[in-house]
Amino acid sequence: MKRRHFVTGSLLFASGCSAATQTRSTQSQVTMPKKLRFAVTDAKGLEALQRDYEPFRAALAEVLETNIEFFPVENLLAAAPAMLAGEIDFAWAGPSEYVVLRARAQAIPVVTLQRQNYRTVIAVYAGSGIQSLADLKGKTLDVWQLGAAASHLGAVKILLDAGVDPRAVKIIEPDADGRLARLKTGKIDAASRALSRYLATLKEEGLSAKDYPVLAQGPLLPGDVFAVSSQISPQVSEVIRLRMLERRAKLMQAILAGEALAKRFGGSRLSAANDTDYNMIREVYRVIGQAEVLQ
Repeated sequence: MKRRHFVTGSLLFASGCSAATQTRSTQSQVTMPKKLRFAVTDAKGLEALQRDYEPFRAALAEVLETNIEFFPVENLLAAAPAMLAGEIDFAWAGPSEYVVLRARAQAIPVVTLQRQNYRTVIAVYAGSGIQSLADLKGKTLDVWQLGAAASHLGAVKILLDAGVDPRAVKIIEPDADGRLARLKTGKIDAASRALSRYLATLKEEGLSAKDYPVLAQGPLLPGDVFAVSSQISPQVSEVIRLRMLERRAKLMQAILAGEALAKRFGGSRLSAANDTDYNMIREVYRVIGQAEVLQ
Protein backbone atom coordinates (compact mmCIF):
# COMPACT_ATOMS: atom_id res chain seq x y z
CA MET A 1 0.00 0.00 0.00
CA LYS A 2 2.83 2.39 0.89
CA ARG A 3 4.54 1.62 -2.40
CA ARG A 4 1.32 2.44 -4.29
CA HIS A 5 1.09 5.79 -2.51
CA PHE A 6 4.72 6.50 -3.37
CA VAL A 7 4.14 5.72 -7.04
CA THR A 8 0.98 7.88 -7.14
CA GLY A 9 2.78 10.75 -5.45
CA SER A 10 5.67 10.46 -7.87
CA LEU A 11 3.30 10.65 -10.82
CA LEU A 12 1.61 13.74 -9.39
CA PHE A 13 5.00 15.37 -8.78
CA ALA A 14 6.10 14.57 -12.33
CA SER A 15 2.82 15.94 -13.69
CA GLY A 16 3.28 19.17 -11.73
CA CYS A 17 6.84 19.56 -12.95
CA SER A 18 5.70 18.93 -16.52
CA ALA A 19 2.98 21.61 -16.23
CA ALA A 20 5.45 24.11 -14.78
CA THR A 21 7.95 23.35 -17.54
CA GLN A 22 5.23 23.77 -20.16
CA THR A 23 4.22 27.12 -18.64
CA ARG A 24 7.79 28.40 -18.69
CA SER A 25 8.15 27.17 -22.26
CA THR A 26 4.99 28.99 -23.30
CA GLN A 27 6.21 32.22 -21.72
CA SER A 28 9.59 31.97 -23.44
CA GLN A 29 7.89 31.80 -26.83
CA VAL A 30 6.08 35.13 -26.32
CA THR A 31 7.85 38.41 -27.05
CA MET A 32 6.82 41.06 -24.54
CA PRO A 33 6.37 44.67 -25.70
CA LYS A 34 9.41 46.80 -24.99
CA LYS A 35 7.23 49.13 -22.94
CA LEU A 36 3.84 49.04 -21.21
CA ARG A 37 2.16 52.35 -20.34
CA PHE A 38 0.60 51.94 -16.92
CA ALA A 39 -2.24 53.90 -15.29
CA VAL A 40 -3.83 53.80 -11.85
CA THR A 41 -7.41 55.02 -12.11
CA ASP A 42 -7.67 56.65 -8.68
CA ALA A 43 -4.21 58.26 -8.65
CA LYS A 44 -4.66 61.78 -9.98
CA GLY A 45 -1.61 63.05 -11.84
CA LEU A 46 2.00 61.96 -12.23
CA GLU A 47 3.09 63.21 -8.80
CA ALA A 48 0.64 60.90 -7.01
CA LEU A 49 1.75 57.97 -9.17
CA GLN A 50 5.42 58.53 -8.43
CA ARG A 51 4.84 59.13 -4.72
CA ASP A 52 2.67 56.07 -3.99
CA TYR A 53 3.23 53.58 -6.80
CA GLU A 54 6.92 53.74 -7.72
CA PRO A 55 7.88 50.59 -5.71
CA PHE A 56 5.11 48.67 -7.48
CA ARG A 57 6.08 50.03 -10.90
CA ALA A 58 9.67 48.89 -10.38
CA ALA A 59 8.60 45.46 -9.15
CA LEU A 60 6.15 45.05 -12.01
CA ALA A 61 8.87 45.90 -14.54
CA GLU A 62 11.07 43.19 -13.04
CA VAL A 63 8.27 40.61 -12.93
CA LEU A 64 7.07 41.25 -16.48
CA GLU A 65 10.62 41.72 -17.80
CA THR A 66 9.79 44.92 -19.67
CA ASN A 67 9.76 48.67 -19.12
CA ILE A 68 6.75 50.06 -17.25
CA GLU A 69 5.99 53.74 -17.85
CA PHE A 70 3.51 55.72 -15.77
CA PHE A 71 0.58 57.27 -17.63
CA PRO A 72 -1.27 59.77 -15.38
CA VAL A 73 -5.03 60.23 -15.57
CA GLU A 74 -7.05 63.12 -14.19
CA ASN A 75 -10.15 61.36 -12.86
CA LEU A 76 -11.67 57.95 -12.17
CA LEU A 77 -13.14 57.46 -15.64
CA ALA A 78 -10.35 58.98 -17.76
CA ALA A 79 -8.52 55.67 -18.24
CA ALA A 80 -11.24 54.22 -20.50
CA PRO A 81 -10.94 56.72 -23.39
CA ALA A 82 -7.15 56.72 -23.03
CA MET A 83 -7.02 52.92 -23.29
CA LEU A 84 -9.44 52.95 -26.23
CA ALA A 85 -7.18 55.49 -27.96
CA GLY A 86 -4.16 53.24 -27.48
CA GLU A 87 -2.49 55.53 -24.92
CA ILE A 88 -2.67 53.02 -22.03
CA ASP A 89 -1.61 49.37 -22.19
CA PHE A 90 -2.21 48.32 -18.62
CA ALA A 91 -4.34 49.70 -15.78
CA TRP A 92 -4.88 49.20 -12.06
CA ALA A 93 -8.58 49.93 -11.61
CA GLY A 94 -11.01 49.96 -8.71
CA PRO A 95 -14.16 47.83 -9.14
CA SER A 96 -16.34 50.67 -10.43
CA GLU A 97 -13.68 51.93 -12.86
CA TYR A 98 -12.99 48.40 -14.08
CA VAL A 99 -16.53 47.82 -15.33
CA VAL A 100 -16.26 51.07 -17.29
CA LEU A 101 -12.90 50.01 -18.76
CA ARG A 102 -14.40 46.67 -19.69
CA ALA A 103 -17.49 48.19 -21.31
CA ARG A 104 -15.92 51.11 -23.12
CA ALA A 105 -12.42 49.87 -23.95
CA GLN A 106 -12.94 46.07 -23.90
CA ALA A 107 -10.17 45.81 -21.30
CA ILE A 108 -9.04 42.27 -20.45
CA PRO A 109 -8.99 41.46 -16.70
CA VAL A 110 -5.93 39.44 -15.71
CA VAL A 111 -5.43 39.66 -11.95
CA THR A 112 -7.54 40.91 -9.05
CA LEU A 113 -6.34 42.44 -5.79
CA GLN A 114 -8.88 41.39 -3.16
CA ARG A 115 -8.83 43.54 -0.04
CA GLN A 116 -9.41 42.02 3.37
CA ASN A 117 -12.99 42.51 4.58
CA TYR A 118 -13.65 45.00 1.77
CA ARG A 119 -17.23 46.05 2.31
CA THR A 120 -19.43 49.10 2.81
CA VAL A 121 -20.94 50.27 6.08
CA ILE A 122 -23.58 52.93 6.68
CA ALA A 123 -23.14 54.78 9.97
CA VAL A 124 -25.42 57.15 11.88
CA TYR A 125 -25.29 59.17 15.07
CA ALA A 126 -26.69 57.20 18.00
CA GLY A 127 -28.94 60.06 19.05
CA SER A 128 -30.45 60.60 15.59
CA GLY A 129 -33.43 58.32 16.09
CA ILE A 130 -32.57 56.41 12.92
CA GLN A 131 -33.05 52.74 13.70
CA SER A 132 -33.26 51.07 10.29
CA LEU A 133 -32.46 51.60 6.63
CA ALA A 134 -36.13 52.36 6.01
CA ASP A 135 -35.71 55.40 8.27
CA LEU A 136 -33.30 56.90 5.69
CA LYS A 137 -36.15 57.70 3.30
CA GLY A 138 -36.11 61.44 2.78
CA LYS A 139 -32.83 61.72 4.69
CA THR A 140 -29.32 62.75 3.54
CA LEU A 141 -26.65 60.09 2.96
CA ASP A 142 -23.04 61.24 2.57
CA VAL A 143 -21.33 58.72 0.25
CA TRP A 144 -17.82 60.25 0.36
CA GLN A 145 -17.27 60.05 -3.42
CA LEU A 146 -19.89 59.58 -6.12
CA GLY A 147 -19.12 56.53 -8.25
CA ALA A 148 -16.74 54.99 -5.70
CA ALA A 149 -17.39 51.29 -5.17
CA ALA A 150 -16.97 51.03 -1.42
CA SER A 151 -18.80 54.18 -0.39
CA HIS A 152 -21.38 55.08 -3.06
CA LEU A 153 -22.15 51.92 -5.06
CA GLY A 154 -21.81 49.70 -2.00
CA ALA A 155 -24.31 51.88 -0.14
CA VAL A 156 -26.82 51.63 -2.98
CA LYS A 157 -26.39 47.84 -2.90
CA ILE A 158 -27.16 47.83 0.82
CA LEU A 159 -30.34 49.86 0.25
CA LEU A 160 -31.44 47.63 -2.62
CA ASP A 161 -30.92 44.46 -0.61
CA ALA A 162 -33.02 45.95 2.19
CA GLY A 163 -35.85 46.83 -0.20
CA VAL A 164 -35.26 50.58 0.10
CA ASP A 165 -35.48 52.59 -3.14
CA PRO A 166 -32.16 54.53 -3.37
CA ARG A 167 -34.05 57.34 -5.12
CA ALA A 168 -35.92 57.95 -1.86
CA VAL A 169 -32.63 58.88 -0.17
CA LYS A 170 -30.75 62.13 -0.84
CA ILE A 171 -27.26 60.95 -1.82
CA ILE A 172 -24.51 63.57 -1.66
CA GLU A 173 -20.74 63.97 -1.65
CA PRO A 174 -19.29 65.77 1.37
CA ASP A 175 -18.04 69.32 1.08
CA ALA A 176 -14.57 70.21 2.36
CA ASP A 177 -15.62 68.84 5.75
CA GLY A 178 -15.97 65.08 5.41
CA ARG A 179 -15.83 64.23 9.11
CA LEU A 180 -18.15 61.64 10.63
CA ALA A 181 -18.68 64.06 13.51
CA ARG A 182 -21.02 66.03 11.21
CA LEU A 183 -23.58 63.31 11.87
CA LYS A 184 -24.03 64.71 15.37
CA THR A 185 -24.71 68.22 14.04
CA GLY A 186 -27.50 67.05 11.73
CA LYS A 187 -25.76 68.38 8.62
CA ILE A 188 -26.01 64.83 7.32
CA ASP A 189 -28.19 61.98 8.54
CA ALA A 190 -26.00 59.01 7.58
CA ALA A 191 -22.60 58.34 6.07
CA SER A 192 -21.39 55.39 3.99
CA ARG A 193 -17.73 54.41 3.97
CA ALA A 194 -15.52 51.42 3.34
CA LEU A 195 -15.34 49.52 6.62
CA SER A 196 -11.59 50.19 6.90
CA ARG A 197 -12.12 53.93 6.34
CA TYR A 198 -14.93 54.03 8.90
CA LEU A 199 -12.72 52.40 11.55
CA ALA A 200 -9.77 54.64 10.70
CA THR A 201 -11.97 57.76 10.84
CA LEU A 202 -13.28 56.87 14.30
CA LYS A 203 -9.68 56.67 15.49
CA GLU A 204 -8.57 59.85 13.72
CA GLU A 205 -11.50 61.90 15.02
CA GLY A 206 -11.45 60.39 18.51
CA LEU A 207 -15.00 59.07 18.14
CA SER A 208 -16.72 56.05 19.65
CA ALA A 209 -18.43 53.31 17.63
CA LYS A 210 -21.09 53.39 20.33
CA ASP A 211 -21.91 57.02 19.50
CA TYR A 212 -21.52 56.51 15.72
CA PRO A 213 -22.77 52.96 15.21
CA VAL A 214 -22.99 50.98 11.98
CA LEU A 215 -26.61 50.89 10.86
CA ALA A 216 -25.97 48.32 8.12
CA GLN A 217 -23.09 46.41 6.54
CA GLY A 218 -22.91 45.30 2.93
CA PRO A 219 -21.60 42.13 1.26
CA LEU A 220 -17.96 41.58 0.42
CA LEU A 221 -17.10 43.73 -2.59
CA PRO A 222 -14.96 42.52 -5.51
CA GLY A 223 -11.36 43.66 -5.52
CA ASP A 224 -9.32 46.00 -7.68
CA VAL A 225 -8.44 44.73 -11.16
CA PHE A 226 -5.26 44.76 -13.22
CA ALA A 227 -6.58 44.98 -16.77
CA VAL A 228 -4.78 44.85 -20.12
CA SER A 229 -5.77 46.75 -23.25
CA SER A 230 -7.57 44.64 -25.84
CA GLN A 231 -4.98 45.92 -28.29
CA ILE A 232 -2.39 43.73 -26.53
CA SER A 233 -2.23 40.22 -27.95
CA PRO A 234 -3.96 37.41 -26.01
CA GLN A 235 -0.62 35.63 -25.72
CA VAL A 236 1.01 38.63 -24.04
CA SER A 237 -2.02 39.12 -21.76
CA GLU A 238 -1.71 35.51 -20.64
CA VAL A 239 2.00 35.87 -19.92
CA ILE A 240 1.25 38.99 -17.86
CA ARG A 241 -1.31 37.04 -15.84
CA LEU A 242 1.00 34.06 -15.31
CA ARG A 243 4.00 36.15 -14.28
CA MET A 244 1.99 38.32 -11.88
CA LEU A 245 0.55 35.24 -10.19
CA GLU A 246 3.90 33.43 -10.06
CA ARG A 247 5.58 36.46 -8.45
CA ARG A 248 2.61 37.68 -6.44
CA ALA A 249 4.59 37.74 -3.19
CA LYS A 250 7.08 40.21 -4.67
CA LEU A 251 4.29 42.39 -6.06
CA MET A 252 2.42 42.43 -2.74
CA GLN A 253 5.63 43.39 -0.96
CA ALA A 254 5.98 46.35 -3.33
CA ILE A 255 2.33 47.39 -2.90
CA LEU A 256 2.75 47.44 0.88
CA ALA A 257 6.10 49.27 0.78
CA GLY A 258 4.49 52.70 1.08
CA GLU A 259 2.38 53.89 4.00
CA ALA A 260 -0.58 55.05 1.89
CA LEU A 261 -1.06 51.75 0.06
CA ALA A 262 -0.23 49.67 3.12
CA LYS A 263 -3.20 51.22 4.93
CA ARG A 264 -5.55 50.34 2.08
CA PHE A 265 -4.24 46.97 1.03
CA GLY A 266 -2.85 45.36 4.16
CA GLY A 267 -3.97 41.72 4.20
CA SER A 268 -4.91 41.78 0.50
CA ARG A 269 -4.14 38.96 -1.92
CA LEU A 270 -3.58 38.67 -5.67
CA SER A 271 -5.48 36.02 -7.65
CA ALA A 272 -6.79 35.38 -11.16
CA ALA A 273 -9.52 37.84 -12.15
CA ASN A 274 -13.08 36.76 -12.92
CA ASP A 275 -15.23 39.28 -14.80
CA THR A 276 -18.54 37.91 -13.49
CA ASP A 277 -17.55 38.91 -9.94
CA TYR A 278 -18.25 42.51 -11.00
CA ASN A 279 -21.87 42.01 -12.05
CA MET A 280 -23.01 43.42 -8.70
CA ILE A 281 -21.30 46.71 -9.62
CA ARG A 282 -22.99 46.71 -13.02
CA GLU A 283 -26.35 46.09 -11.36
CA VAL A 284 -25.97 49.16 -9.16
CA TYR A 285 -24.94 51.39 -12.08
CA ARG A 286 -28.16 50.41 -13.86
CA VAL A 287 -30.32 50.99 -10.78
CA ILE A 288 -28.98 54.51 -10.21
CA GLY A 289 -29.72 55.40 -13.82
CA GLN A 290 -26.14 55.41 -15.09
CA ALA A 291 -26.31 52.43 -17.43
CA GLU A 292 -24.72 54.66 -20.08
CA VAL A 293 -21.32 54.28 -18.40
CA LEU A 294 -21.50 50.58 -19.27
CA GLN A 295 -22.06 51.25 -22.97
